[in-house]
This record gives sequence, structure tokens and C-alpha cells, in this order.
Amino acid sequence: MNLNRLVALGILSSEGPLHGHAIRRRAEKVSVERWGGVSVGALHRELHLLERDGLIAVVRCEQAGRRPLRTVYGITPEGERELAILRESALRDLRSQPDPVGVGLLFGGRVDPRETTELLRLREQRIRAELEQVISERTRLAESLSPMALAVFHRQETLLAAELRWHEDALGLLARDAPSQALVPMAHTPAPEVSSQEV
Repeated sequence: MNLNRLVALGILSSEGPLHGHAIRRRAEKVSVERWGGVSVGALHRELHLLERDGLIAVVRCEQAGRRPLRTVYGITPEGERELAILRESALRDLRSQPDPVGVGLLFGGRVDPRETTELLRLREQRIRAELEQVISERTRLAESLSPMALAVFHRQETLLAAELRWHEDALGLLARDAPSQALVPMAHTPAPEVSSQEV
């Protein structure tokens, strides 16, 4: 799925005609590159592809002061149809991303469990820092965010909190297991519900 295309079309659909720099600023405002896998830097290139494919069209060119001439794009009816397809595909997707952690744990070869424990502890610290950053951004932007944007921030907080709980479980398994045993997959148990106060 082309998430850059989804973001560009979605911004034009909801906000009307914009130039590329304004589209990029909208995407940066909610830090979609960090949590959504969208390459904000590639949005300008995506606009040219969308125009080539007839999904957006040039509305006008404008110049403000000494700034360079900017091309303002609007979404076409075909672009609205493509956006609906991309949106449905994104919301039906159950795979949040590839799982390099799972692959590394299961296929990492013979490794000293102490090394794996140390790597997981470092990863846990990074996730904790990222969670704090997401909460800080959501708090800073709260008054300007739509209910849907707040829901997206809350989803990211919930996913990061779940990752932290998984780390606690995995580190407990590593500490309990004999050094010669590999980390075995945990039985599936429903994740505890996380309220916004917990994150």
C-alpha cells in the first residue's frame, strides 16, 4: 500500500487545494513519518505521480513575495475514488508492520541469553522514551487536534504501552529459562485494556 499517496490525497480531499509545501506541513504537524511509515520528504515526488495518473490536477500557480512560484493542486473525482480504495485497504489491514523483533528472536541463532536480555532492555528504554514523546506531542497539540487525530495519538500510545508489557513478559521468560533454551513463543492471551490515564 502506498501510504504517501493516501496522505497526499487525504489532505487534499479534506482541506481543498494546496501546494506541496502546505501538504508536507500538514503531514509533519502530526509526525506521521515517525509513527505511520510515511516518507514526508517524498510527498512532493508523490504529487507529480498523482498528477500523471490523473488523481490530482493543477488548480493554479501562486507566488507570495519573494518565495518561489508554487503549484496548487486539487483532487480529481478519480482521485476521490482512489482515496476511498486506499482508505478501505488501510483500515482492513491487520498487519501493522513486519516484525523484525520476532524474526530476530526466533531465528537469531545461538546467542547468550544475557545478550538478548540486554538488547531487549535497551529496546524497552527506547520504547518508553517514544511513548513519553507521543504523550508530550498529543498534550501540546490537543487543542488543535480533531477527535480523529486524538484517536490516532491514543492508538499509538496504546500500542507502545502494549509493547512495554510484552517486554516485561519476555524478560521474565528469559530470566526464568535455562541458558540453553530458546525463547519460546508465549501463549496468546488478550491484552489488558489500557485507559488513557494509564498511558
